[in-house]
Amino acid sequence: MEPEVTFNWTNVVTATHPCYEIDNFYFILTKPPSIICVLLYMFLMLLSVVTICGNLLVIISVFYFQQLHTPTNYLILSLAVADLLVGIIVFPFSMAFSLSSCVYHEGLFCKVRSTFDISLSTASILNLCCISIDRYYAICQPLTYKTKISYRVIVIMINIHLDLMDLDEYIIIAGLNNETCDERCLIDVLIENTIGPILSFYLPVIIMLCIYLKIFLVAQRQARSIWNSTCQREKCGANASKMERKATKTLATVLGVFLLCWTPIVLCVTLLPFINTSVPLPVIETLNWLTLSNSMLNPFIYAFFYSWFRSAFKMIISGKIFQGDFANSKLS
Repeated sequence: MEPEVTFNWTNVVTATHPCYEIDNFYFILTKPPSIICVLLYMFLMLLSVVTICGNLLVIISVFYFQQLHTPTNYLILSLAVADLLVGIIVFPFSMAFSLSSCVYHEGLFCKVRSTFDISLSTASILNLCCISIDRYYAICQPLTYKTKISYRVIVIMINIHLDLMDLDEYIIIAGLNNETCDERCLIDVLIENTIGPILSFYLPVIIMLCIYLKIFLVAQRQARSIWNSTCQREKCGANASKMERKATKTLATVLGVFLLCWTPIVLCVTLLPFINTSVPLPVIETLNWLTLSNSMLNPFIYAFFYSWFRSAFKMIISGKIFQGDFANSKLS
């Protein structure tokens, strides 16, 4: 998520950058580029390639293998499409038009990049929120899961999060046209730095935290119930404890990686304009790329956790699916 909304704080941001130099408040690429700049862009290109390849594997797997045609996997597919577009569109735009170059002079390409960045990053977050809701019904209400989470419900969930994404984008971009204000309008700052993050981050995070906490408590209760009803303490205590540890590890990974990637930049966007604290621009750019890297990590978190996805990936990478019809293969 690009913190575009905060970058008319001319008096707030200080800048030094390995790839840019300041010339009359314009950021211009240094010529020739420094070694650090070349290595930096090579690293960012690698992130883009890994993001594209990882999400392509998820998309091809869900489309090709019949076993993966489930409501849950369609939500993962929706997430992978959003993250794939981040890798294809947002990564190259963010490399070509650095945040530094758009601080004091925002051209057409900066606005285009901002639009894609906000839209696709919000779509990714809302997809994660929908997946958490799906997991809640699957674990906490397994007997009614198939009736409550049908293909029709999945389509409705995707349409709702697309509508919310459009609303969030409209609210944030509403502040981009400030020609009528000599200085930054207070209402624009309020909209962009408060309402936008609330809709695109804080509210989904609160929902996911509540849902995953409930899932964890239910998983613990189910593990203890199985232990008490079918096992003796000596034989099954270790298994119940292992089930609880696995549930804790999975939920901690899902939430931990998401919060690690998103919290720093959102707090920066929300708080800095109001506390008038100077921050080096490279720090802002680093936090922005940390946020974008979540799109690279999602396929590993939400797909590699499942053995059937790992089997599908192996068949795709090895080229086995091109040697015959394996769409109905049993994935272990």
